[in-house]
Amino acid sequence: MSNKTASARPAPRLYLATPVVTDPAALAASLPAILAGADVAAVLVRLKDSDPRSMITTVKALAPAIQGTGAALLIDGHPDIVARAGADGAHLTGVAALEEAMAGLKPDRIAGSGGLSTRHDSMRAGELGADYVLFGERDAQGRRPSPDAVNERLAWWAELFEPPCIGYAISLKEAADFVAAGADFVLVDDLVWNDARGPAAALAEIGAAIQAAHATASVTAPVQS
Repeated sequence: MSNKTASARPAPRLYLATPVVTDPAALAASLPAILAGADVAAVLVRLKDSDPRSMITTVKALAPAIQGTGAALLIDGHPDIVARAGADGAHLTGVAALEEAMAGLKPDRIAGSGGLSTRHDSMRAGELGADYVLFGERDAQGRRPSPDAVNERLAWWAELFEPPCIGYAISLKEAADFVAAGADFVLVDDLVWNDARGPAAALAEIGAAIQAAHATASVTAPVQS
């Protein structure tokens, strides 16, 4: 456990999730310019369900454009292909999926955890060795917790536990609020890809908002005795 005060923690970083990849060559060509405009720690690749060989080929096509910028490449699910695809890890939804995947991913690769609807599930993911916990993402029906609920869960986790916590944001305001609450990373997807200005401009704006929110939180953080 730790008390990660706003003044002590580094500025949160971005975690960018792709749309479901249907044209890896086009996405690979556009990613370097998109990632160059913000501090992106990792990219979560969402794969179209297919045979393992096809999915591995897709990941390998994207890897240079992602890893070449210094960002980690994680696959949404499919932990069984992570090593063969040269990915850095996988994001697992639900405690059962995390537990099943841990032996194949650790210690060399990242195992992230989402789909954590209760505090108990979150703590269980931490006990299993998850490298991060994600709060606020949509479920299979497209529903997600309220922003207030996500803020509460982030603040609770950031105050008590060491593994990084991530807030999934669908607006600039949410991104800034999640940083103030204690998020170590902010995950974005449609907020970037659906922006009329293009994903590079959108991601740069979100990155600036995160930096500003962190600076404000650091200035206003109480002094710890």
